[in-house]
Amino acid sequence: MKKIYAFDFDGTLTTKDTLLEFIRFAKGTLAFGLGFLRYTHLLVLMKLGVYPNWKAKQKVFAHFFKGMSIDDFDALCQEFAASSKHLLRPKGIEAINKAQSEGSEVLIVSASIDNWVQPFFANVKVLGTQIEVVDGKLTGRFLTKNCYGQEKVNRILALYPNRQDYHLTAFGDSKGDKELLAWADESYFKPFRK
Repeated sequence: MKKIYAFDFDGTLTTKDTLLEFIRFAKGTLAFGLGFLRYTHLLVLMKLGVYPNWKAKQKVFAHFFKGMSIDDFDALCQEFAASSKHLLRPKGIEAINKAQSEGSEVLIVSASIDNWVQPFFANVKVLGTQIEVVDGKLTGRFLTKNCYGQEKVNRILALYPNRQDYHLTAFGDSKGDKELLAWADESYFKPFRK
């Protein structure tokens, strides 16, 4: 039977939220701070559960990156991954390498934008939130649903619809991974911490 390993990215394979780290890397600490001040009310409402997670995230993303060329954005994503290997949890990377060496399929299933997640992993398929690009520029909108909660399960099912054909092992660390962990044959919550 085929074996698939699905890893959440932020918090599971990393020690910090990469959306925040990426914005700080791309825009600097001052612009980062001012941008987040502007959206504090939405982030509070999101934490209280009265404003959708994806909508708050999209507004923040658009604030910082709307209008940027996709080439410049992707170059930033490459630089970010190259200079941020210290954010990765060594035990998580070991687990990915072990799964690949056994011939298993490995997926990173993340609410983060796949443009900056993919450069961390040369030979792993990333199922992340995808961004809309029109005429070579970022619109600030998401092309896909935010890859969070049930959407993580939906994305795997879109790739591998015959659930009975594979054994799924999932790794996560937050409520955004709850559905994925419940759906997997084997699941691990906050697995790669010391």
